[in-house]
Amino acid sequence: MNKIVEIARREIGVTEAPPNSNQTKYGAWFGMQNVAWCGIFVSWVYDQAKFNLGNMGYRRGFAGCQTAYNLFLSKNEITTHPQPGDIVLFDWNADHRFDHTGIFIKDNGDNKTFTSVEGNTSYKNDSNGGAVMERIRNYSTATFVHPKVLDKK
Repeated sequence: MNKIVEIARREIGVTEAPPNSNQTKYGAWFGMQNVAWCGIFVSWVYDQAKFNLGNMGYRRGFAGCQTAYNLFLSKNEITTHPQPGDIVLFDWNADHRFDHTGIFIKDNGDNKTFTSVEGNTSYKNDSNGGAVMERIRNYSTATFVHPKVLDKK
Protein backbone atom coordinates (compact mmCIF):
# COMPACT_ATOMS: atom_id res chain seq x y z
CA MET A 1 0.00 0.00 0.00
CA ASN A 2 2.93 2.34 0.55
CA LYS A 3 3.63 2.16 -3.20
CA ILE A 4 0.10 3.47 -3.86
CA VAL A 5 0.61 6.37 -1.43
CA GLU A 6 4.03 7.14 -2.91
CA ILE A 7 2.71 7.24 -6.49
CA ALA A 8 -0.35 9.31 -5.54
CA ARG A 9 1.76 11.87 -3.67
CA ARG A 10 4.15 12.19 -6.61
CA GLU A 11 1.22 13.39 -8.72
CA ILE A 12 0.30 16.29 -6.40
CA GLY A 13 0.29 19.48 -8.44
CA VAL A 14 -0.64 17.87 -11.77
CA THR A 15 -3.49 19.79 -13.42
CA GLU A 16 -5.67 19.31 -16.44
CA ALA A 17 -4.64 21.15 -19.59
CA PRO A 18 -6.12 23.33 -20.79
CA PRO A 19 -7.83 24.44 -17.58
CA ASN A 20 -11.47 23.36 -17.15
CA SER A 21 -11.13 20.80 -19.95
CA ASN A 22 -11.00 17.51 -18.00
CA GLN A 23 -8.06 16.55 -20.24
CA THR A 24 -5.26 14.75 -18.39
CA LYS A 25 -2.58 12.12 -18.82
CA TYR A 26 -4.84 9.89 -16.71
CA GLY A 27 -7.70 10.22 -19.18
CA ALA A 28 -5.31 9.52 -22.07
CA TRP A 29 -4.16 6.34 -20.31
CA PHE A 30 -7.76 5.33 -19.52
CA GLY A 31 -8.95 6.04 -23.08
CA MET A 32 -11.51 8.67 -22.07
CA GLN A 33 -10.95 12.42 -22.00
CA ASN A 34 -13.27 15.38 -21.30
CA VAL A 35 -14.99 13.68 -18.35
CA ALA A 36 -14.65 14.03 -14.59
CA TRP A 37 -11.50 12.09 -13.80
CA CYS A 38 -11.25 11.44 -10.05
CA GLY A 39 -11.99 7.71 -10.47
CA ILE A 40 -9.74 7.52 -13.50
CA PHE A 41 -6.94 9.01 -11.38
CA VAL A 42 -7.45 6.39 -8.64
CA SER A 43 -7.49 3.62 -11.27
CA TRP A 44 -4.26 5.00 -12.79
CA VAL A 45 -2.47 5.13 -9.42
CA TYR A 46 -3.46 1.55 -8.63
CA ASP A 47 -2.29 0.42 -12.06
CA GLN A 48 1.06 2.19 -11.70
CA ALA A 49 1.55 0.46 -8.34
CA LYS A 50 0.84 -2.92 -10.02
CA PHE A 51 -2.53 -3.35 -8.27
CA ASN A 52 -4.79 -3.19 -11.31
CA LEU A 53 -8.43 -2.86 -10.27
CA GLY A 54 -9.60 -4.80 -13.31
CA ASN A 55 -12.73 -4.19 -15.31
CA MET A 56 -15.11 -2.04 -13.29
CA GLY A 57 -17.31 -0.92 -16.14
CA TYR A 58 -14.19 0.02 -18.07
CA ARG A 59 -11.22 -2.17 -18.97
CA ARG A 60 -8.78 -0.20 -16.82
CA GLY A 61 -10.87 0.44 -13.72
CA PHE A 62 -13.63 2.90 -12.89
CA ALA A 63 -14.82 6.34 -13.92
CA GLY A 64 -18.09 6.62 -11.99
CA CYS A 65 -18.06 6.72 -8.20
CA GLN A 66 -21.52 5.22 -7.72
CA THR A 67 -20.82 2.33 -10.07
CA ALA A 68 -17.54 1.70 -8.26
CA TYR A 69 -19.26 1.74 -4.87
CA ASN A 70 -21.84 -0.79 -6.05
CA LEU A 71 -19.09 -3.10 -7.34
CA PHE A 72 -16.96 -2.74 -4.20
CA LEU A 73 -20.04 -3.43 -2.04
CA SER A 74 -20.92 -6.54 -4.05
CA LYS A 75 -17.36 -7.85 -3.52
CA ASN A 76 -17.46 -7.12 0.23
CA GLU A 77 -14.58 -4.63 -0.02
CA ILE A 78 -16.10 -1.81 2.07
CA THR A 79 -14.16 -1.27 5.31
CA THR A 80 -14.50 0.86 8.42
CA HIS A 81 -10.78 0.60 9.18
CA PRO A 82 -8.98 2.23 6.25
CA GLN A 83 -5.31 1.65 5.66
CA PRO A 84 -2.91 3.88 3.71
CA GLY A 85 -3.55 3.26 0.01
CA ASP A 86 -7.22 2.29 0.39
CA ILE A 87 -9.84 4.02 -1.75
CA VAL A 88 -12.16 6.62 -0.25
CA LEU A 89 -15.53 7.56 -1.74
CA PHE A 90 -17.17 10.84 -0.78
CA ASP A 91 -20.88 11.63 -0.40
CA TRP A 92 -20.88 15.41 0.11
CA ASN A 93 -24.60 15.93 0.68
CA ALA A 94 -25.52 12.68 2.47
CA ASP A 95 -27.88 11.51 -0.28
CA HIS A 96 -26.28 8.05 -0.57
CA ARG A 97 -24.84 8.99 -3.99
CA PHE A 98 -21.07 9.15 -4.23
CA ASP A 99 -19.70 12.36 -5.71
CA HIS A 100 -15.93 11.96 -5.62
CA THR A 101 -13.07 9.58 -4.83
CA GLY A 102 -9.46 9.58 -3.76
CA ILE A 103 -6.79 7.62 -1.93
CA PHE A 104 -6.64 7.40 1.85
CA ILE A 105 -3.23 8.51 3.13
CA LYS A 106 -3.53 8.70 6.92
CA ASP A 107 -5.73 9.30 9.93
CA ASN A 108 -5.03 12.75 11.38
CA GLY A 109 -5.35 11.65 15.01
CA ASP A 110 -8.24 13.95 15.92
CA ASN A 111 -11.07 11.37 15.54
CA LYS A 112 -12.64 13.62 12.88
CA THR A 113 -10.36 14.00 9.87
CA PHE A 114 -8.03 12.13 7.55
CA THR A 115 -5.68 13.03 4.72
CA SER A 116 -6.27 11.88 1.16
CA VAL A 117 -4.81 12.46 -2.29
CA GLU A 118 -7.45 13.17 -4.91
CA GLY A 119 -7.54 13.85 -8.61
CA ASN A 120 -9.80 16.51 -10.10
CA THR A 121 -10.28 18.59 -6.97
CA SER A 122 -9.66 22.14 -5.77
CA TYR A 123 -10.59 24.39 -2.88
CA LYS A 124 -13.33 25.90 -5.08
CA ASN A 125 -14.76 22.63 -6.42
CA ASP A 126 -14.24 19.45 -4.39
CA SER A 127 -15.42 17.12 -7.16
CA ASN A 128 -14.35 18.73 -10.45
CA GLY A 129 -11.53 21.15 -9.65
CA GLY A 130 -8.90 20.15 -12.16
CA ALA A 131 -5.91 19.32 -9.94
CA VAL A 132 -4.30 16.52 -7.98
CA MET A 133 -4.13 17.66 -4.37
CA GLU A 134 -3.61 16.42 -0.86
CA ARG A 135 -6.76 17.24 1.10
CA ILE A 136 -7.93 17.08 4.71
CA ARG A 137 -11.40 15.51 4.83
CA ASN A 138 -14.03 14.64 7.44
CA TYR A 139 -14.81 11.02 8.17
CA SER A 140 -18.52 11.91 8.14
CA THR A 141 -18.49 12.28 4.33
CA ALA A 142 -16.43 9.18 3.57
CA THR A 143 -16.83 5.49 2.81
CA PHE A 144 -13.67 3.42 2.57
CA VAL A 145 -12.75 0.54 0.30
CA HIS A 146 -9.99 -2.01 0.75
CA PRO A 147 -9.83 -3.72 -2.65
CA LYS A 148 -8.99 -7.42 -2.40
CA VAL A 149 -6.32 -6.92 -5.06
CA LEU A 150 -4.23 -5.33 -2.28
CA ASP A 151 -4.12 -8.62 -0.39
CA LYS A 152 -2.77 -10.66 -3.30
CA LYS A 153 0.85 -9.52 -3.06
